Amino acid sequence: MKILMAVVLLGILAALGSAGLFMLRKPRPGQPPGRDNRMARALAVRVGLSIALFLFILFSYWMGWIQPTGIPR
Repeated sequence: MKILMAVVLLGILAALGSAGLFMLRKPRPGQPPGRDNRMARALAVRVGLSIALFLFILFSYWMGWIQPTGIPR
């Protein structure tokens, strides 16, 4: 369970990093500046992974696979 969540978190960070790189790069030669949608696609992947991870955590709690530990005193 922890490994799956860590892999999804790494995927979210990778999508965020690739969106940042696409934002900083110059447009391809011969293409108008506003026509490149790779950054938007990478951000959409990041949002989708974040929502999927949140729903998976809620589902895991509902199924009893994970349990809150609380704050130690």
